[in-house]
Amino acid sequence: MPQLNEAQRGMIAAIREFVRREVNPVAQEMERADAYPFELVERMKELGLFGAVIPEEYGGLELDVASYALVIEEICRGWMSLSGILNSHLIMAYMVATHGTREQKERFLPLMATGEKRGGICITEPNAGSDVQAIETRAIRDGDEYVVNGTKSLITNGRHGNTFALVAKSDPDADPPRRGISIFIAEKGPGFNVVRDVPKLGYKGVDTCELSFDDYRVSGGNLVGAEEGKGFYQIMSGLELGRINVAARCLGVARAALEESTRYARQRRTFGKPIGEHQSIQIMLANMATQIQAAHLMVLHAANKKDRGERADMEAGMAKLFASEMCMQVATDALRIHGGYGYTQDLPVERHFRDAPLMMIGEGTNEIQRLVIARHLLNNYPTGDFLYEAGL
Repeated sequence: MPQLNEAQRGMIAAIREFVRREVNPVAQEMERADAYPFELVERMKELGLFGAVIPEEYGGLELDVASYALVIEEICRGWMSLSGILNSHLIMAYMVATHGTREQKERFLPLMATGEKRGGICITEPNAGSDVQAIETRAIRDGDEYVVNGTKSLITNGRHGNTFALVAKSDPDADPPRRGISIFIAEKGPGFNVVRDVPKLGYKGVDTCELSFDDYRVSGGNLVGAEEGKGFYQIMSGLELGRINVAARCLGVARAALEESTRYARQRRTFGKPIGEHQSIQIMLANMATQIQAAHLMVLHAANKKDRGERADMEAGMAKLFASEMCMQVATDALRIHGGYGYTQDLPVERHFRDAPLMMIGEGTNEIQRLVIARHLLNNYPTGDFLYEAGL
Protein backbone atom coordinates (compact mmCIF):
# COMPACT_ATOMS: atom_id res chain seq x y z
CA MET A 1 0.00 0.00 0.00
CA PRO A 2 1.34 3.50 -0.82
CA GLN A 3 2.46 5.51 2.22
CA LEU A 4 -0.37 7.64 3.50
CA ASN A 5 0.27 11.35 3.53
CA GLU A 6 -0.23 13.48 6.62
CA ALA A 7 -3.74 14.55 5.63
CA GLN A 8 -4.84 10.94 5.08
CA ARG A 9 -3.33 9.76 8.36
CA GLY A 10 -5.09 12.61 10.09
CA MET A 11 -8.38 11.64 8.45
CA ILE A 12 -8.16 8.03 9.62
CA ALA A 13 -7.15 9.12 13.13
CA ALA A 14 -10.14 11.48 13.21
CA ILE A 15 -12.51 8.69 12.18
CA ARG A 16 -11.08 6.37 14.80
CA GLU A 17 -11.62 9.03 17.47
CA PHE A 18 -15.14 9.74 16.13
CA VAL A 19 -15.99 6.05 16.47
CA ARG A 20 -14.51 5.82 19.96
CA ARG A 21 -16.16 8.92 21.36
CA GLU A 22 -19.46 9.14 19.47
CA VAL A 23 -20.36 5.84 17.81
CA ASN A 24 -19.40 3.17 20.34
CA PRO A 25 -21.37 4.69 23.23
CA VAL A 26 -24.66 4.69 21.29
CA ALA A 27 -24.37 1.93 18.69
CA GLN A 28 -25.71 -0.92 20.81
CA GLU A 29 -28.79 0.95 22.00
CA MET A 30 -29.61 2.49 18.61
CA GLU A 31 -29.15 -0.82 16.80
CA ARG A 32 -31.46 -2.56 19.21
CA ALA A 33 -34.10 0.15 18.71
CA ASP A 34 -33.54 0.13 14.92
CA ALA A 35 -33.26 3.92 15.22
CA TYR A 36 -31.96 6.03 12.36
CA PRO A 37 -28.75 7.79 13.50
CA PHE A 38 -29.64 11.39 12.59
CA GLU A 39 -27.00 12.98 14.83
CA LEU A 40 -24.24 10.65 13.62
CA VAL A 41 -25.19 11.41 10.01
CA GLU A 42 -24.77 15.12 10.74
CA ARG A 43 -21.34 14.43 12.23
CA MET A 44 -20.37 12.40 9.16
CA LYS A 45 -21.36 15.41 7.05
CA GLU A 46 -19.09 17.61 9.16
CA LEU A 47 -16.24 15.15 8.69
CA GLY A 48 -16.72 15.31 4.93
CA LEU A 49 -17.47 11.62 4.58
CA PHE A 50 -20.30 12.10 2.08
CA GLY A 51 -17.68 13.52 -0.24
CA ALA A 52 -15.03 10.89 0.49
CA VAL A 53 -14.37 9.89 -3.13
CA ILE A 54 -15.74 13.02 -4.81
CA PRO A 55 -13.05 15.13 -6.52
CA GLU A 56 -11.79 18.17 -4.64
CA GLU A 57 -12.89 20.48 -7.45
CA TYR A 58 -16.49 19.61 -6.54
CA GLY A 59 -15.96 20.00 -2.79
CA GLY A 60 -15.07 16.40 -1.95
CA LEU A 61 -12.14 14.88 -0.07
CA GLU A 62 -10.97 12.94 -3.15
CA LEU A 63 -9.61 10.09 -1.04
CA ASP A 64 -7.92 7.33 -2.96
CA VAL A 65 -9.80 4.04 -2.76
CA ALA A 66 -7.26 2.48 -0.38
CA SER A 67 -7.66 5.32 2.11
CA TYR A 68 -11.44 5.18 1.73
CA ALA A 69 -11.37 1.45 2.51
CA LEU A 70 -9.36 2.11 5.69
CA VAL A 71 -11.88 4.76 6.76
CA ILE A 72 -14.74 2.29 6.24
CA GLU A 73 -12.91 -0.34 8.31
CA GLU A 74 -12.70 2.09 11.22
CA ILE A 75 -16.37 3.08 10.98
CA CYS A 76 -17.46 -0.57 10.94
CA ARG A 77 -15.41 -1.36 14.03
CA GLY A 78 -18.03 0.77 15.73
CA TRP A 79 -21.25 0.14 13.81
CA MET A 80 -21.49 -1.40 10.37
CA SER A 81 -24.81 0.24 9.52
CA LEU A 82 -23.19 3.66 9.28
CA SER A 83 -21.11 2.54 6.32
CA GLY A 84 -24.27 1.56 4.47
CA ILE A 85 -25.50 5.14 4.64
CA LEU A 86 -22.26 6.14 2.93
CA ASN A 87 -21.66 3.30 0.48
CA SER A 88 -24.72 3.53 -1.76
CA HIS A 89 -24.40 7.31 -1.79
CA LEU A 90 -20.74 7.15 -2.83
CA ILE A 91 -21.30 4.51 -5.52
CA MET A 92 -23.74 6.96 -7.09
CA ALA A 93 -21.31 9.86 -6.65
CA TYR A 94 -18.53 7.81 -8.22
CA MET A 95 -20.69 7.00 -11.25
CA VAL A 96 -21.63 10.65 -11.72
CA ALA A 97 -18.00 11.77 -11.32
CA THR A 98 -16.76 9.10 -13.74
CA HIS A 99 -19.52 8.95 -16.34
CA GLY A 100 -21.62 12.07 -15.89
CA THR A 101 -21.56 15.13 -18.11
CA ARG A 102 -19.80 18.28 -16.96
CA GLU A 103 -23.18 19.86 -16.25
CA GLN A 104 -24.29 16.87 -14.16
CA LYS A 105 -21.07 16.94 -12.15
CA GLU A 106 -21.37 20.64 -11.45
CA ARG A 107 -25.05 20.37 -10.55
CA PHE A 108 -24.97 17.33 -8.28
CA LEU A 109 -21.50 16.58 -6.91
CA PRO A 110 -21.03 19.69 -4.71
CA LEU A 111 -24.37 19.02 -3.00
CA MET A 112 -23.59 15.32 -2.68
CA ALA A 113 -20.21 16.13 -1.12
CA THR A 114 -21.89 18.08 1.69
CA GLY A 115 -24.60 15.46 2.16
CA GLU A 116 -27.35 17.89 1.23
CA LYS A 117 -28.21 15.55 -1.62
CA ARG A 118 -27.93 12.05 -0.27
CA GLY A 119 -29.09 8.74 -1.59
CA GLY A 120 -27.97 5.64 -3.35
CA ILE A 121 -28.58 3.20 -6.15
CA CYS A 122 -31.85 1.66 -7.28
CA ILE A 123 -31.04 -1.64 -8.96
CA THR A 124 -32.69 -4.56 -7.16
CA GLU A 125 -36.29 -5.46 -8.00
CA PRO A 126 -38.68 -8.15 -6.82
CA ASN A 127 -37.76 -10.26 -9.85
CA ALA A 128 -34.19 -9.09 -10.49
CA GLY A 129 -31.24 -9.13 -8.13
CA SER A 130 -27.96 -10.66 -9.25
CA ASP A 131 -29.23 -10.72 -12.84
CA VAL A 132 -29.22 -6.97 -13.49
CA GLN A 133 -30.23 -7.47 -17.12
CA ALA A 134 -33.57 -8.88 -15.93
CA ILE A 135 -34.80 -5.58 -14.46
CA GLU A 136 -38.35 -4.69 -15.48
CA THR A 137 -38.46 -0.96 -14.60
CA ARG A 138 -39.03 1.05 -17.78
CA ALA A 139 -37.98 4.59 -18.68
CA ILE A 140 -39.78 5.65 -21.86
CA ARG A 141 -38.85 8.89 -23.58
CA ASP A 142 -41.54 11.57 -23.75
CA GLY A 143 -40.17 14.75 -25.28
CA ASP A 144 -37.44 16.14 -23.04
CA GLU A 145 -38.34 13.75 -20.21
CA TYR A 146 -38.51 10.06 -19.45
CA VAL A 147 -41.54 8.45 -17.83
CA VAL A 148 -40.54 5.75 -15.35
CA ASN A 149 -42.68 2.87 -14.12
CA GLY A 150 -41.55 -0.01 -11.97
CA THR A 151 -40.68 -1.24 -8.49
CA LYS A 152 -37.36 -1.36 -6.67
CA SER A 153 -36.71 -3.38 -3.53
CA LEU A 154 -34.14 -3.51 -0.74
CA ILE A 155 -32.95 0.04 -1.47
CA THR A 156 -30.60 1.46 1.16
CA ASN A 157 -31.32 5.10 2.10
CA GLY A 158 -34.70 4.78 0.41
CA ARG A 159 -36.58 6.79 3.03
CA HIS A 160 -34.01 9.31 4.22
CA GLY A 161 -32.19 9.79 0.94
CA ASN A 162 -33.39 12.24 -1.69
CA THR A 163 -31.32 11.57 -4.84
CA PHE A 164 -30.76 8.19 -6.45
CA ALA A 165 -29.06 6.47 -9.36
CA LEU A 166 -32.12 4.85 -10.93
CA VAL A 167 -31.36 1.88 -13.17
CA ALA A 168 -34.04 1.30 -15.80
CA LYS A 169 -34.56 -0.05 -19.31
CA SER A 170 -34.81 2.77 -21.82
CA ASP A 171 -34.92 0.20 -24.64
CA PRO A 172 -36.84 -2.88 -23.43
CA ASP A 173 -36.30 -4.65 -26.77
CA ALA A 174 -32.50 -4.35 -26.86
CA ASP A 175 -30.54 -7.53 -27.57
CA PRO A 176 -28.60 -8.29 -25.46
CA PRO A 177 -30.74 -6.68 -22.74
CA ARG A 178 -27.80 -4.88 -21.10
CA ARG A 179 -27.60 -2.54 -24.10
CA GLY A 180 -31.02 -1.19 -23.24
CA ILE A 181 -30.17 -0.24 -19.64
CA SER A 182 -29.67 3.40 -18.69
CA ILE A 183 -29.07 5.24 -15.41
CA PHE A 184 -30.92 8.38 -14.36
CA ILE A 185 -30.23 10.78 -11.52
CA ALA A 186 -33.63 10.60 -9.85
CA GLU A 187 -34.69 13.13 -7.23
CA LYS A 188 -37.75 12.51 -5.11
CA GLY A 189 -40.94 14.04 -6.46
CA PRO A 190 -44.40 13.12 -7.79
CA GLY A 191 -44.53 9.45 -8.78
CA PHE A 192 -41.49 8.51 -6.66
CA ASN A 193 -43.01 6.56 -3.74
CA VAL A 194 -41.52 4.97 -0.63
CA VAL A 195 -43.81 1.96 -0.18
CA ARG A 196 -42.44 0.46 3.01
CA ASP A 197 -39.41 -0.11 5.22
CA VAL A 198 -38.17 -3.70 5.07
CA PRO A 199 -37.48 -5.35 8.49
CA LYS A 200 -34.10 -7.11 8.62
CA LEU A 201 -32.07 -9.62 10.64
CA GLY A 202 -29.23 -7.11 11.10
CA TYR A 203 -28.01 -3.94 9.41
CA LYS A 204 -30.42 -2.06 11.62
CA GLY A 205 -30.71 1.69 12.01
CA VAL A 206 -30.32 2.28 8.28
CA ASP A 207 -33.42 2.42 6.10
CA THR A 208 -33.89 -0.37 3.56
CA CYS A 209 -36.99 0.26 1.50
CA GLU A 210 -39.30 -0.84 -1.27
CA LEU A 211 -39.85 1.94 -3.80
CA SER A 212 -42.35 2.34 -6.60
CA PHE A 213 -42.27 4.60 -9.65
CA ASP A 214 -45.67 5.46 -11.03
CA ASP A 215 -45.44 7.66 -14.12
CA TYR A 216 -42.45 9.30 -12.46
CA ARG A 217 -40.96 11.95 -14.74
CA VAL A 218 -37.20 12.58 -14.88
CA SER A 219 -35.50 15.14 -17.09
CA GLY A 220 -33.48 13.93 -20.05
CA GLY A 221 -30.71 16.08 -18.63
CA ASN A 222 -30.48 13.60 -15.74
CA LEU A 223 -29.56 10.66 -18.01
CA VAL A 224 -26.05 9.83 -16.77
CA GLY A 225 -23.56 10.63 -19.48
CA ALA A 226 -26.37 11.92 -21.73
CA GLU A 227 -26.34 8.64 -23.65
CA GLU A 228 -28.84 5.78 -23.49
CA GLY A 229 -27.75 2.17 -23.19
CA LYS A 230 -24.60 2.73 -21.12
CA GLY A 231 -26.11 2.05 -17.71
CA PHE A 232 -25.01 -1.56 -17.35
CA TYR A 233 -21.35 -0.65 -17.78
CA GLN A 234 -21.68 2.38 -15.55
CA ILE A 235 -23.16 0.37 -12.69
CA MET A 236 -20.55 -2.38 -13.04
CA SER A 237 -17.74 0.17 -12.63
CA GLY A 238 -19.51 1.58 -9.58
CA LEU A 239 -19.92 -1.87 -8.07
CA GLU A 240 -16.14 -2.36 -8.10
CA LEU A 241 -15.97 0.45 -5.55
CA GLY A 242 -19.01 -0.99 -3.76
CA ARG A 243 -17.45 -4.43 -3.42
CA ILE A 244 -14.25 -2.97 -2.01
CA ASN A 245 -16.43 -1.08 0.46
CA VAL A 246 -18.28 -4.25 1.47
CA ALA A 247 -14.98 -6.09 1.95
CA ALA A 248 -13.74 -3.22 4.13
CA ARG A 249 -16.97 -3.40 6.14
CA CYS A 250 -16.23 -7.08 6.76
CA LEU A 251 -12.81 -6.20 8.09
CA GLY A 252 -14.23 -3.64 10.49
CA VAL A 253 -16.81 -6.06 11.87
CA ALA A 254 -14.28 -8.89 12.11
CA ARG A 255 -11.71 -6.69 13.81
CA ALA A 256 -14.28 -5.64 16.39
CA ALA A 257 -15.25 -9.27 17.00
CA LEU A 258 -11.59 -10.25 17.42
CA GLU A 259 -10.88 -7.35 19.79
CA GLU A 260 -13.82 -8.31 21.96
CA SER A 261 -12.89 -12.00 21.86
CA THR A 262 -9.27 -11.32 22.81
CA ARG A 263 -10.33 -9.12 25.69
CA TYR A 264 -12.86 -11.68 26.90
CA ALA A 265 -10.30 -14.51 26.60
CA ARG A 266 -8.03 -12.65 29.00
CA GLN A 267 -10.79 -11.95 31.53
CA ARG A 268 -13.00 -15.04 31.54
CA ARG A 269 -11.66 -17.89 33.68
CA THR A 270 -12.52 -21.58 33.57
CA PHE A 271 -10.81 -24.50 35.27
CA GLY A 272 -8.64 -22.12 37.26
CA LYS A 273 -7.17 -20.02 34.44
CA PRO A 274 -8.15 -17.51 31.73
CA ILE A 275 -9.82 -19.20 28.78
CA GLY A 276 -7.15 -17.63 26.57
CA GLU A 277 -4.72 -20.16 28.04
CA HIS A 278 -6.78 -23.04 26.71
CA GLN A 279 -5.42 -24.33 23.43
CA SER A 280 -8.81 -24.57 21.74
CA ILE A 281 -9.42 -20.84 22.31
CA GLN A 282 -5.91 -19.97 21.16
CA ILE A 283 -6.44 -21.85 17.91
CA MET A 284 -9.64 -19.93 17.20
CA LEU A 285 -7.99 -16.58 17.96
CA ALA A 286 -5.02 -17.43 15.74
CA ASN A 287 -7.28 -18.42 12.85
CA MET A 288 -9.36 -15.27 13.27
CA ALA A 289 -6.31 -12.99 13.23
CA THR A 290 -4.73 -14.75 10.26
CA GLN A 291 -7.89 -14.55 8.16
CA ILE A 292 -8.33 -10.86 9.02
CA GLN A 293 -4.78 -10.12 7.93
CA ALA A 294 -5.24 -11.99 4.65
CA ALA A 295 -8.52 -10.19 3.91
CA HIS A 296 -6.95 -6.82 4.75
CA LEU A 297 -4.19 -7.37 2.19
CA MET A 298 -6.69 -8.48 -0.44
CA VAL A 299 -8.79 -5.35 0.07
CA LEU A 300 -5.77 -3.08 -0.26
CA HIS A 301 -4.62 -4.96 -3.37
CA ALA A 302 -8.00 -4.44 -5.04
CA ALA A 303 -8.14 -0.81 -3.90
CA ASN A 304 -4.66 -0.06 -5.20
CA LYS A 305 -5.51 -1.53 -8.59
CA LYS A 306 -8.66 0.59 -8.72
CA ASP A 307 -6.57 3.64 -7.80
CA ARG A 308 -4.25 2.96 -10.73
CA GLY A 309 -7.23 3.24 -13.05
CA GLU A 310 -7.12 -0.45 -13.96
CA ARG A 311 -10.08 -2.78 -14.20
CA ALA A 312 -10.44 -4.40 -10.80
CA ASP A 313 -13.65 -6.45 -10.92
CA MET A 314 -11.82 -9.74 -10.39
CA GLU A 315 -9.75 -8.41 -7.49
CA ALA A 316 -12.71 -6.59 -5.94
CA GLY A 317 -14.78 -9.77 -6.28
CA MET A 318 -12.05 -11.85 -4.65
CA ALA A 319 -11.71 -9.38 -1.79
CA LYS A 320 -15.46 -9.23 -1.23
CA LEU A 321 -15.84 -13.02 -1.44
CA PHE A 322 -12.98 -13.85 0.92
CA ALA A 323 -13.61 -11.03 3.39
CA SER A 324 -17.33 -11.74 3.75
CA GLU A 325 -16.84 -15.48 4.29
CA MET A 326 -14.07 -14.62 6.73
CA CYS A 327 -16.31 -12.18 8.59
CA MET A 328 -19.04 -14.76 9.04
CA GLN A 329 -16.54 -17.28 10.38
CA VAL A 330 -14.89 -14.79 12.71
CA ALA A 331 -18.27 -13.63 14.05
CA THR A 332 -19.26 -17.24 14.65
CA ASP A 333 -16.01 -18.01 16.45
CA ALA A 334 -16.42 -14.86 18.55
CA LEU A 335 -19.86 -16.11 19.60
CA ARG A 336 -18.35 -19.46 20.59
CA ILE A 337 -15.55 -17.85 22.57
CA HIS A 338 -18.06 -15.77 24.52
CA GLY A 339 -20.25 -18.79 25.17
CA GLY A 340 -23.72 -18.08 26.57
CA TYR A 341 -22.94 -14.39 27.09
CA GLY A 342 -22.21 -14.01 23.39
CA TYR A 343 -25.76 -15.07 22.61
CA THR A 344 -27.24 -12.29 24.74
CA GLN A 345 -27.85 -8.67 23.79
CA ASP A 346 -25.71 -7.56 26.72
CA LEU A 347 -22.63 -7.73 24.47
CA PRO A 348 -22.09 -6.57 20.86
CA VAL A 349 -20.95 -10.00 19.67
CA GLU A 350 -24.46 -11.07 18.68
CA ARG A 351 -24.80 -7.85 16.63
CA HIS A 352 -21.68 -8.72 14.65
CA PHE A 353 -23.10 -12.20 14.10
CA ARG A 354 -26.35 -10.73 12.69
CA ASP A 355 -24.57 -8.14 10.56
CA ALA A 356 -22.11 -10.56 8.95
CA PRO A 357 -24.48 -12.42 6.57
CA LEU A 358 -25.41 -9.22 4.73
CA MET A 359 -21.91 -8.90 3.30
CA MET A 360 -22.16 -12.31 1.64
CA ILE A 361 -25.22 -11.02 -0.24
CA GLY A 362 -24.80 -7.27 -0.79
CA GLU A 363 -23.17 -5.81 -3.96
CA GLY A 364 -23.50 -9.17 -5.70
CA THR A 365 -23.85 -12.49 -3.91
CA ASN A 366 -20.77 -14.58 -3.24
CA GLU A 367 -22.03 -17.10 -5.76
CA ILE A 368 -21.95 -14.36 -8.41
CA GLN A 369 -18.45 -13.35 -7.29
CA ARG A 370 -17.27 -16.89 -7.87
CA LEU A 371 -18.67 -16.82 -11.40
CA VAL A 372 -16.98 -13.47 -12.10
CA ILE A 373 -13.65 -14.76 -10.82
CA ALA A 374 -13.88 -18.00 -12.79
CA ARG A 375 -14.74 -16.18 -16.02
CA HIS A 376 -11.69 -13.97 -15.64
CA LEU A 377 -9.45 -16.96 -15.02
CA LEU A 378 -10.75 -18.79 -18.07
CA ASN A 379 -10.86 -15.82 -20.44
CA ASN A 380 -7.91 -13.65 -19.44
CA TYR A 381 -5.17 -15.94 -18.15
CA PRO A 382 -4.18 -18.58 -20.71
CA THR A 383 -1.84 -20.52 -18.40
CA GLY A 384 -4.13 -20.35 -15.39
CA ASP A 385 -1.27 -18.87 -13.33
CA PHE A 386 -3.03 -15.57 -12.85
CA LEU A 387 -0.61 -14.26 -10.23
CA TYR A 388 2.36 -14.55 -12.59
CA GLU A 389 0.47 -13.31 -15.61
CA ALA A 390 -0.88 -10.33 -13.65
CA GLY A 391 2.65 -9.40 -12.59
CA LEU A 392 2.39 -10.86 -9.08
